[in-house]
Formats: sequence, C-alpha cells, structure tokens
Amino acid sequence: MEERHLIITYRLDRATIQELCTQFEPDLMSATRHPTGIPPQVQVLSVLQFLASGSFQTTVAMAIGMSQPMFSNVLSRMFSALLNHMRSYIVFPQVEDLPTVKGDFYAQGHIPNIIGATDGTHVALVPPHRSEQVYRNQKSCHSMNVQMVCLADQYISHVNAMFPGSVHDAYILRNSSDSGYPNLSWLLTPVRNPRTRAEERYNEAHGQTRRVIERTFGLLKARFRCLHMTGVSLFYSPKKVCQIIVACCMLHNLALRQQVPFLQENGPDGGVVAAVEPVDSDEEEAEEEDMHNRDSVIQQYFQ
Repeated sequence: MEERHLIITYRLDRATIQELCTQFEPDLMSATRHPTGIPPQVQVLSVLQFLASGSFQTTVAMAIGMSQPMFSNVLSRMFSALLNHMRSYIVFPQVEDLPTVKGDFYAQGHIPNIIGATDGTHVALVPPHRSEQVYRNQKSCHSMNVQMVCLADQYISHVNAMFPGSVHDAYILRNSSDSGYPNLSWLLTPVRNPRTRAEERYNEAHGQTRRVIERTFGLLKARFRCLHMTGVSLFYSPKKVCQIIVACCMLHNLALRQQVPFLQENGPDGGVVAAVEPVDSDEEEAEEEDMHNRDSVIQQYFQ
C-alpha cells in the first residue's frame, strides 16, 4: 500500500505500524497458536482501521475477512495490550521537562509557568438502559465526559474517561486522583467579567493559551472518527468506551511522537488538516477556586 493511503486508512505510517506490531506481538500471539489464528499484524491493522474509520465492527470485520465475533475478541485483546502500556504513552511532564513545557506555552500566550491546558469533551455512546439519565449531557445527548490535559504541541499528558455525560467538568477536576494534576491553587481560569484593561489582556492571553486543548480535541476526533459526535454513537458498555477513548489518546500521542501527519482522503493533496473542536459555551464557565493566584498573575504580567 502506498504510504499516503496507508496513513489515511490507519492514521499511522508504515514504520510506526511495524513498531506497534513488534511491541504488542507477545500480547497478541495467543491468537496465532491455532493454525487458523489471526497474525498479530492483522489484529493491529484491523483495530487501527476500526478506530480511524468509526465504522461498525461488522463492516471492518467483513473488509478483512473476519467474523464479527472474532473481531470483537481481537478488539478486546488489543485494548488490553494497549492499556497495559498506557503509562509509557500518556505521561505527565517530569521535573526535567518543565522548563521546555513552560517555554512552549509562554510562546503561545505569554503567561508564565503553564504546564498544561485542561478541558472536557464529550464522546457519544448508547447508554445502559437502567442508567440512561446519568449519561445524558447538557445537550440532551448521551455521552462520556472526558477530561484531558495537553501540552503546547497537542500531546495528551493526562486523560480521565471515567465520568458520564451528566457530570460537570469542574467536578471531574476536583475528583481526579491523578498525581499529575497540579493543585487547584495553580489553576488559572479566565475572568468572567473583566473590568480593567489588564484583565482584558489576561483573558486574551488565556484564550490564546487554552486554545491548544480545543485543537487537540479536534485533531484527536478527526484522526479517530469513532470518537466524533457526528458519527454513530459507540454501541459498547461505558467501560469499553473508556478503553476506546484511552487507546485513541495513546495512538494520538504515538502519531505525534513519530511526526505522522494527519491526512484525510478528500483533503487538498492529502495535506495536514487543522482541526478545531467548537467551544461549548457551558464549558467556558470557569471555577473561581483561587482568584488570589490569578490576580497576582494579572498584576505582575498584564498591567
């Protein structure tokens, strides 16, 4: 397969796909011991195609000559293998990385000491019948509310995919158990009703800085169409949907690390597409947890 078409179909280039196959072959070999077993390479490619296309299991399985139940087993096996290695794919910046991380963010909005941009995004699913209302979000759609932290280069440094759509972003942040999150006293939010030119300048800088998380959501969902709200809702249990989300985040980071461009079939010359997720006005409501810290930043840098 020609390289460009390979990236369009599987979202990764040839070398990166081969790297995945080599890394996960021990986890996937159990399916190949029988003479009719599926080679690890086929398992990896089929799962990548499923995540990239957003198609039904049956559609992907038929395209590669596999039964739907067999492909379902392949999905579970591949997700299990991926999640076993999550900590090497989704990593919060270490102390030695912080000067570079802060410098990259400062270049975007001139706010000092930023080590991540965070926000929530929704991934549609078909809810369990008995708890349907728990998954209904503010737009009356059913979803998981996924909170992420990203770096200035759109690398996802943290993901929390455990909460249903009815849960507010602020609640997820307060209840995160991940040690990578900074204390809330370190969280900078926009000024809801700016009254001075300094507050306006701060809000402009804040908007420029946080825009990277919107671009990250947009690129992630464009790269892996199974997460996109305009596609078909995921017909899986909430637990499996969480696995799909985290797997996509891992592969997104892998694509960034390997500098694999995002190509789409009907893009100009297959060029890089700038994907931005629209901002939900409800998500713009900020928590006023530590105004003192924010006011200090405004007084020191935006007067």
